[in-house]
Amino acid sequence: MKTKLLFAFLNLLFLGSFAQKTIPCLIKTSIGDIRIELYAEKAPVTVANFLKYVDHQLYDGSSFFRVCTPENEKNRVIKIQVVQGGNVPESKEFEPIPMETTRQTGIHHLNGTLSMARDTPNSATSSFSICINDQPELDFAGKRNPDGQGFAAFGKVTKGMRVVRKIQAQKEKDQYLLNPVLIQSIRRIK
Repeated sequence: MKTKLLFAFLNLLFLGSFAQKTIPCLIKTSIGDIRIELYAEKAPVTVANFLKYVDHQLYDGSSFFRVCTPENEKNRVIKIQVVQGGNVPESKEFEPIPMETTRQTGIHHLNGTLSMARDTPNSATSSFSICINDQPELDFAGKRNPDGQGFAAFGKVTKGMRVVRKIQAQKEKDQYLLNPVLIQSIRRIK
């Protein structure tokens, strides 16, 4: 009984000392600001990776460069709506991270959700997307990616979805913006 109580106490102490509600950040773009919050307690690996790019100021000068819309997704069976950014030069990218699926984290791809872009599982580096409207096909067992693992959601937009929609509305060809939207900086908010 004492061992169980001690274990329960230590578990609460451990969880309490590392739990944080959210980590707020500000994305400054050439067409407006986007406030976001990151869920470090639910997606610690993904958030730590994103913050490594933020803290090293590697997103400064990158861009939102790709948009998926109902119009440019005509040839896809599973259509989504996202804007994608964070194109850091390959020479400055950190190692790819292990994927935290939505099944593991419980964070789903709802309107405003931030998610890591990837090709195969465990291949995400710097590029991320922001969902426009709910995108359940990006979750674990969703059909957007043939492997069924979905994408790693790790935060959400708290203010600035108007700017995200403005990015989505920019002229594009084959999903790539003709004039990418400059990410001036991404910083933690204290």
